[in-house]
Amino acid sequence: MNELNFFRDAKILITGHTGFKGSWLTSLLLELGASVTGISKDIPTKPSNFSLLGLKDKIEDFQLDVTNNLEVSKIISKTQPDYIFHLAAQPLVRKSIINPLETWNSNVMGTISILEGLQNLKNNCVVTFITSDKVYKNQEWVWGYRETDLLGGSDPYSASKASAELAISSYVETYFKNSNIKVGIGRAGNVIGGGDWGSDRIVPDCIKSWAKNKKVEIRNPLSTRPWQHVLEPLTGYLTLASKLTEGKAIHGEAFNFGPSDTNNHSVKDLVLEMLKNWHQATWKDISTSENNKNESNLLKLNCDKAKILLDWQSIWNFDTTIKHTIEWYKNFYDKKDMIKHSKNQIALYIEQLNDKNK
Repeated sequence: MNELNFFRDAKILITGHTGFKGSWLTSLLLELGASVTGISKDIPTKPSNFSLLGLKDKIEDFQLDVTNNLEVSKIISKTQPDYIFHLAAQPLVRKSIINPLETWNSNVMGTISILEGLQNLKNNCVVTFITSDKVYKNQEWVWGYRETDLLGGSDPYSASKASAELAISSYVETYFKNSNIKVGIGRAGNVIGGGDWGSDRIVPDCIKSWAKNKKVEIRNPLSTRPWQHVLEPLTGYLTLASKLTEGKAIHGEAFNFGPSDTNNHSVKDLVLEMLKNWHQATWKDISTSENNKNESNLLKLNCDKAKILLDWQSIWNFDTTIKHTIEWYKNFYDKKDMIKHSKNQIALYIEQLNDKNK
């Protein structure tokens, strides 16, 4: 995949680099030969993929709240990155309902903090803002949402992500239309994979319970989501950034990154497939109308735009995605070398991606 060659020797700034997706993106870019700087306010989980992979010693690491515009601007000016990937956010729907102020501040003002910091940057820079598939006004359609569909959000997380996109678009139109800054937006489906230890997330909830021989409680077993391995959307973001490097044809546009329709499965399907790889584990359906009121039952993405304009599509099917996810956690609990194992998964994915694109 030639697009990945853009990042050898490139200077990269990642916000949210200590999180699940951010730590995998950091690892992937280091494997591609990039120089990485990270901004995150803390290490959000324990265990932590960021810590397990020893990433702090391999990058320039800033422990800083991304909403601190003054300090963020100083780091952007100092590092003069070729690429920025903005992932820092409050990512949980249920937490957004409990603490909406933190969610709105992190997801909207954190985004604006990056946008403000770009205005004094003199060098050429491609910026990829990561939002969510939940930016769409969910109407429980059986077909996938397209990038031109209406944005919305019935909870603070979804609404704040949709609002962040409005902020991004306003800055592109007002300040970056004909400048040294080029912007893209990535909307990803539900991401799973090894190294996710977040609360209120189906895979880590299962793994944490099963590792203690406990029955996991599943709130929404019939909800359907576009499940994909974490490496899939990350290579999508890199492909988007590389295409923006080549020209302005897609400057300011948003792209869906999700699996094929065959990877749209219910939470129950996900749990049952995980059980094929993690034996002697159990689960319990605790779904109620109260649990479901803030969660959409059906969510699908149409990723034709990424396929046509970026030549990107997912390569791992549902079974393969689950297999590699559970394999990672098994290695963790068997106290294997997780740096080596994660590098091997990245190498395998890139190898299969290259084979597919030949």
